[in-house]
Amino acid sequence: MTGTTHRTSPYRSYVYAYPHKTAYRPLENHPAGRPRLGELWAAERKDALSLYVHIPFCEVRCGFCNLFTRIGAPDELTTRYLDALDRQATAVRDALGDGEPVRFAAAAFGGGTPTFLTAGELERLCDIAEKRMGAALRAVPLSVETSPSTATADRLGVLADRGTTRISIGVQSFVDAEARAAVRPQHRSEVEAALGRIRDARIPVLNIDLIYGIEGQTEASWRTSLDAALAWSPEELYLYPLYVRPLTGLGRLGAGAQEPEGPDTAWDEQRLRLYRAGRDHLLARGYEQVSMRMFRRADAPPAGPDDYACQTDGMIGLGCGARSYTSRLHYSFDYAVEMREIRGIIDGFTGTEDFSRAEVGRYVDDEEARRRHLLQSLLQAEGMRPSEYHARFGTDAYDDFRTELELFAGRGWLDGSAGPGLLRLSPEGLAHSDALGPELFSPAVRAAMAAYEAK
Repeated sequence: MTGTTHRTSPYRSYVYAYPHKTAYRPLENHPAGRPRLGELWAAERKDALSLYVHIPFCEVRCGFCNLFTRIGAPDELTTRYLDALDRQATAVRDALGDGEPVRFAAAAFGGGTPTFLTAGELERLCDIAEKRMGAALRAVPLSVETSPSTATADRLGVLADRGTTRISIGVQSFVDAEARAAVRPQHRSEVEAALGRIRDARIPVLNIDLIYGIEGQTEASWRTSLDAALAWSPEELYLYPLYVRPLTGLGRLGAGAQEPEGPDTAWDEQRLRLYRAGRDHLLARGYEQVSMRMFRRADAPPAGPDDYACQTDGMIGLGCGARSYTSRLHYSFDYAVEMREIRGIIDGFTGTEDFSRAEVGRYVDDEEARRRHLLQSLLQAEGMRPSEYHARFGTDAYDDFRTELELFAGRGWLDGSAGPGLLRLSPEGLAHSDALGPELFSPAVRAAMAAYEAK
């Protein structure tokens, strides 16, 4: 198992899932064809599943956004979308069967912007999760994403009543000029008002997303945003480096450095400098680092269930932008970034009657499962215990990934003081997570991603 890339930029790719969706392909072209969901889930454990529901609507699309979302929802599109979600949830729950207990240990509504839906539509969304899927939303962690303009009192009231334990709001910057530079039309006064409404709703965990690396951003203006966020004592803060991707608003404007043209040294240095300043600022104020991006207040409530692990447990995704994970197949629907393509996929989803088969995905063999486990463990600040890896796979992580781990050690990315019982990144390793993660991609996944045609 070897890595072959020689790029030195610390910002190659945000690895939030593996394999990436650009490595998925239509399953109708696979020799086995489109598998039935009932067959996929028949032998899977179902006692600690995660439920993710995707709402692909936003009022505006930020300049940096390459997520699967569209602007607006004309002609009762949200109603048709929820109708399709209802049909999909019914089919998926039927596929899970009743031969053994089906239990969801965590749930999340993401997007897009779930709070683009009205209060009444959010009620229906929760009903689909509870009554169709059987997720006990008031008994498990429920995370919901929102935006300043859609975090209204009536919507937040519904979410609080239905058991939401975490609300995540994308602010990105409290400096109006920086928000404009990121093509995000908002004013600080609107953000502050939204944060006030969220705190009034008494949802236990508030997360605020901020971005560094915006054009014109300085350490002083970055500190302004950090301190403005800290004034609300959020239980969590996510600090994201800015990426400029093809087909996004900033990509079309030619701002920043676009992959795969090569690293922009000055921009890389700016982002690393701002990352370190933000990290140190939060650590000095009682926050603990969970990953390169995530910081949690030391006295915050528990982040999630003790019995759910993203490396090993399955995920059920509902909605046209959601992924589902079994131990052998990761699957979803078609993926796009360009608005016209996204609209077509959403229209196709809302018109679908039969959700009994997987459409687009990638099979995961034993080697890829090892890579995924190492990736998702190593990119967390707490690291990975090789003994747990061995218990799951029967092999030694140091033997399986000797080339990569020696490379990381040579670059100072591994914590040499952790001892043989723990494989953990150093502070510099965490800072370079977006360079380290892609080194662990398999040649097959890299080839599939390289062959993907952006649309």
